[in-house]
Amino acid sequence: MTAVETGFAESESSESSEPSESFETSETSESFESSESFESDPTEAPLELVTPQVRRERRRPRGLAFALRALGPIVILAGWWTASATGVLTKDLLASPPDVVRQGVDLWRSGQLSEALTVSLGRAGTGLFFGVVVGLLLGVTAGFSRIGDDLLDSAVQTLRALPFLSLVPLFMVWFGIGEAARIILIAVATTFPMYVSTSGAVRNADRKLLEAARTFGLGKLATVRRIVLPGALPALLSGLRLSTTLSVIALIAAEEINSTAGLGYLMAQAQNFSRTDILTVCILIYGLLGLAADILIRALERVLMPWRAAVGGTR
Repeated sequence: MTAVETGFAESESSESSEPSESFETSETSESFESSESFESDPTEAPLELVTPQVRRERRRPRGLAFALRALGPIVILAGWWTASATGVLTKDLLASPPDVVRQGVDLWRSGQLSEALTVSLGRAGTGLFFGVVVGLLLGVTAGFSRIGDDLLDSAVQTLRALPFLSLVPLFMVWFGIGEAARIILIAVATTFPMYVSTSGAVRNADRKLLEAARTFGLGKLATVRRIVLPGALPALLSGLRLSTTLSVIALIAAEEINSTAGLGYLMAQAQNFSRTDILTVCILIYGLLGLAADILIRALERVLMPWRAAVGGTR
């Protein structure tokens, strides 16, 4: 290679290396500028980390909850007592609280109240049992099976729209004036709330769990027992509360069917002699039966679903 060619090659290599050096210099300056931009201003105060504060719900004392629940009945009792003491309510309209308590104690000591209460509880309990069982079976069938829904839902909804009190004369014609007519009336009244709650809860069952049950070869009865009913438990207990309350209401109507025993018979006898004290005793017992049934179902909810009390945090 000649000297001219060698000099020409060196000049080309020096020219080709200049752009790369300039590119590296620009990259270095840009990175330096970017690093400077991330640096904090020394005049600014450093940021302080905020410690998260967990808000804990304070649990209300049980005594306070009981006092709040008892406040309403106490106010009603005080107003009733005041109205009777001042003469606003006479004995012909409504007996005073002391007279009602005195008459209730006399009826209990004579055995009339305990006997009537035993008969009425037997009627309400028997009718409630059959009504809940029938409503549960119909609700599971209509909610779990499309054919069952098509066959049952329209008929049951039609019957549910009928006031059960309007069935009293018809039941007297069909079943007579014995115990069968009273128990069937209570059972019919308590069937529909249980059916509506059960069918709705079964329809809303988790589809993924049902699909998993089919995948693992679980039968229909086992699927209902292990997946559908446990998932529908809150709605089932709500339906049971409604059915229990309706059983007491239906009991009042059922014992009007020519009863010879029970609280309804005791009320009919008191009505004939205008004994407002006995009438008030029977009415208060009906109310206490409904309250006791509701408290019993609430206790059952706490046992079967303990997580519901934990969600509230204050109950």
